[in-house]
Amino acid sequence: MSYTIALNFEDGVTRFINCREDEKVLDAAFRQKVNLPMDCSDGVCGTCKCRCEQGDYDLGEDFIDDALTDDEVERGLVLTCQMVPSSDCVIAIPVPSTACKTGIAQFQATLAEVKSHQDAALEVVFEADATNAPVFLPGQYVNITVPDSDQTRSYSFSSQPGAQRFSFLIKRVPGGLMSTYLDQAQIGERLTLTGPLGSFYLRDVKRPLLMLAGGTGLAPFLSMLEVVAERGVDQPVHLIYGVTRDLDLVLVDRLEEFARRIPGFTFATCVAEPGSTHPRKGYVTDHLSPSMLYDGNVDVYLCGPPPMVDAVRRHFSQVGITPVSFHYEKFTPTQVVTVDEEACA
Repeated sequence: MSYTIALNFEDGVTRFINCREDEKVLDAAFRQKVNLPMDCSDGVCGTCKCRCEQGDYDLGEDFIDDALTDDEVERGLVLTCQMVPSSDCVIAIPVPSTACKTGIAQFQATLAEVKSHQDAALEVVFEADATNAPVFLPGQYVNITVPDSDQTRSYSFSSQPGAQRFSFLIKRVPGGLMSTYLDQAQIGERLTLTGPLGSFYLRDVKRPLLMLAGGTGLAPFLSMLEVVAERGVDQPVHLIYGVTRDLDLVLVDRLEEFARRIPGFTFATCVAEPGSTHPRKGYVTDHLSPSMLYDGNVDVYLCGPPPMVDAVRRHFSQVGITPVSFHYEKFTPTQVVTVDEEACA
């Protein structure tokens, strides 16, 4: 038996390694040529201290308090030289990937389908090679190299991790490099993808979830909801999906399907344009009721353009609510920025 360990470095790079039963994470990483920080490897110095964000493990008793205190253990800190996983795990590594002599994974995939949602978005599906289905954390993104150029664009997966066919929801940008390419792309073309990347991903669901999506920022939530549907959840999950125009509301049928598949999942859509015929007008913040915030006992995930992210942050400040954790990702046509704010950290 072996477990999959996601090593999430502070520069946003994620590397996946396999850890054998009864094998320590540090040893497994070295075996797979990932040089995690270490000095003594005996649980004495604390150099290999990281944070386990998800999964089960045993730390044993062969480390000293100076290396890892009881309080740090309670907060999920671990010594990778002592940590023996008993499930798949996600570990935050407090150094950049380059410091561990590893880099971003790169792979190729075949363009399988391009579906246009009028002038709002493109749903793009790739087919992975038989032995190279992408592994990522639900919510993460990749950089896709635009053919016949040296430029990349960043897009979040909208599909379930590990599937042979995987997808992205891409905003159509008039004159945009990727949009222009996709309008004339031929099915069967090969593209290069780099990743996975980003610290915006679904953690263990331990309390109510509030998901806030702006435009094609819906994409990572579709991936997260696929995982929630598969694993099951005993907490309420609510998503608010806000767009500018009526035409920008895409893949609502997917959300309706999730509402049937996931007990406790609800969603609402809203349109900002004053002339909209949609029953709920305004911005996402106009539809954030106090009951959705559980007096702060909630995990919030937000993905949208910078003005939306800033507006939500201001709203939380104005109502005096600090969520237990607040994970957000700002995106522009060429850039993605992810941030985590954890009150319990």
